[in-house]
Amino acid sequence: MMIKILTACGTGINSSTQIKNAIVKEMKTRGYEVKADTTVLSNITKEMIEKYDIFCPISKIDLSFKTNVPIVVCGPILYRIPSMAEPIYDEIESIIKAL
Repeated sequence: MMIKILTACGTGINSSTQIKNAIVKEMKTRGYEVKADTTVLSNITKEMIEKYDIFCPISKIDLSFKTNVPIVVCGPILYRIPSMAEPIYDEIESIIKAL
C-alpha cells in the first residue's frame, strides 16, 4: 500500500523538502512505500490535506478546520540528531501500521 504524506513549511520549498526526503528515506528503510509532497503552510485547505494519509508540518499549526488526518510535527528532523528524529519516525510508522 502506498502511503501518502504531505509536508509543509513557511515557503513549501526548503524545510518541507528536507523533511519529505528524510521521511521517505527512513520509511523505505523500515519497509514502507511512501510518496510525499510539499506545500506552504498558509495554503493548507481541508480538501488538500484529506488527500493524504499523514500531514507533517514543520511546526504545530492551528488549522481553521477539523480533519481526521493524523498530524505529526516534524521540525526536529531538521536538526539531524537521531535522538530527536527517531521518535518522529516511530510515530509516523505507528500511524502507517494503523492504516
